[in-house]
Amino acid sequence: MAGEAKKPGERRLQILQTLAAMLQDPQPEKITTAALAARVGVSEAALYRHFSSKAQMYEGLIEFIEQTLFGLIARITTDTSSPIAQVEAIIGMLLNFSAKNPGMTRVLIGEALVHENERLQKRINQLHDRIEAQLRQCLRLGGGKQSELSAPLANLLQCMVVGRWHQFAKSGFTRAPGGDIELMLARLLDVQPA
Repeated sequence: MAGEAKKPGERRLQILQTLAAMLQDPQPEKITTAALAARVGVSEAALYRHFSSKAQMYEGLIEFIEQTLFGLIARITTDTSSPIAQVEAIIGMLLNFSAKNPGMTRVLIGEALVHENERLQKRINQLHDRIEAQLRQCLRLGGGKQSELSAPLANLLQCMVVGRWHQFAKSGFTRAPGGDIELMLARLLDVQPA
């Protein structure tokens, strides 16, 4: 019902969901706190009761991304016995997350963070490094050529994921990030496609 008071965390979540939705616009414009407040249906002052700055709002989105991605990676590495199958599942999950969360893709590639606090881009860079480290670890455990080349192969796989994220965002979310991924992974990992 309109006019009902929101529980303490609900308004904060609504602000983050609205920010993520605004980032999904295929023709993005710089998101201002005034535009965000109008979309949420509150005053700018109300935004600042929940977040001390716009940078803190973006940090909230980054925290959501980190918790989601690394929670899913942990589940994949626990539930999947083959290290190479883990790599394939992680890559698929990263691309699928992007497809389901276009606004978050703009955060993942740093596009949404342009002209924002530089610590946000550093945090995204750290997230990319953590993903690459996880891929490297899986490849190392895989044995064979993948183990010997775990560092450059993990970097190549991470570059492929980020490239797919970029293509997805730059196409206005029309070019699916996961197209032909099984064939590419089969070639890169030297395994038979499923």
